[in-house]
Amino acid sequence: MAQQFKKMAGCLAIYCFLWAQAPLVAQTLPKAALKDLQKREDSLKPFAYRIVFGQESADRFRADSLFIKMLVRALKVNQSFFYPFDSLQTISRLYAPDSSFRIFTWQLKKDEYVYMQHGAIQMRTADGSLKLFPLHDASMFTANPLDSVRTNNNWIGAIYYRIVLKTFNNKKYYTLLGFDDFTISSSKKWMEVLSFNQNNEPVFGGPFISFREDTAKRPVQYRFNIEYKKEASATFNYDPDLDLIVYDNLISETNEPDKKDTYIPDGDFEGFKWVNGQWIHQDKVFDFKLKDGDYPKEKLILDNNGMPDEQKLMEQSQKNMLKKPAAKTVKPKKDGQPSS
Repeated sequence: MAQQFKKMAGCLAIYCFLWAQAPLVAQTLPKAALKDLQKREDSLKPFAYRIVFGQESADRFRADSLFIKMLVRALKVNQSFFYPFDSLQTISRLYAPDSSFRIFTWQLKKDEYVYMQHGAIQMRTADGSLKLFPLHDASMFTANPLDSVRTNNNWIGAIYYRIVLKTFNNKKYYTLLGFDDFTISSSKKWMEVLSFNQNNEPVFGGPFISFREDTAKRPVQYRFNIEYKKEASATFNYDPDLDLIVYDNLISETNEPDKKDTYIPDGDFEGFKWVNGQWIHQDKVFDFKLKDGDYPKEKLILDNNGMPDEQKLMEQSQKNMLKKPAAKTVKPKKDGQPSS
């Protein structure tokens, strides 16, 4: 079990980053609803754990099925949007920066060769009732995932760790950054633009990824990913100071460019900048090379063995609670207006 836990350290690093970012919203719930949801969360915890760490495939699938049913029942509790489910440590839970929705995502391993993602988008509603869009992973049935607009019914799965809100022509676009274990020998990180149509239904992807400033021209893509060696660590995140999505430039360590499972960072960084409703590729973000892991770096709350450090989590949580209202953490309010 210890070895399996360490093998998931990469995913848990992402989850730890998310725990520190979670809005502190439980206090806005009525006491009765809060008590009810706390009990339901306690019931969900063992199943959330077994989805990832169950020894047998059948155990993981059974836990996943029961978890989904129980989560939906919990979300039907009025005003559940304001309950963070902080103890579900293997489930990513991200609120949109404007608090208009939140997205749950998690990973289900079939075997060493097949990983699937599950998830759901919970919309914020005026009366606190549940409006939920389940996310169905169609990655395994997709020949070219980069060339199509998709719905929640044929979603390209990922465990999301960041949402970046941008606007164009008075419309909001939410860029999702996510992780996919993918195969036994390689991992992926995804960049996906989420918007909502006139019926307020989720739309994934679109002609948002442009390479028009590159010397070697490439067609516009509907989403973007990087794939790299399983043992490597590749940066792919949004830097608010630069206002760029920054990611590692990857090269084959064995000079076999067709084999993505040989790709590792070479010290350079590429990126994307939001311009007039598109993410425009930036071939070189910095004019100098950096050592692996120097920059940019996700905030990890782990101990020396790659395990979640409960003391650090507690300290970070206390720091979040002491932040002034002007801090970046978003708190949904019942009046429908998110605070900044």
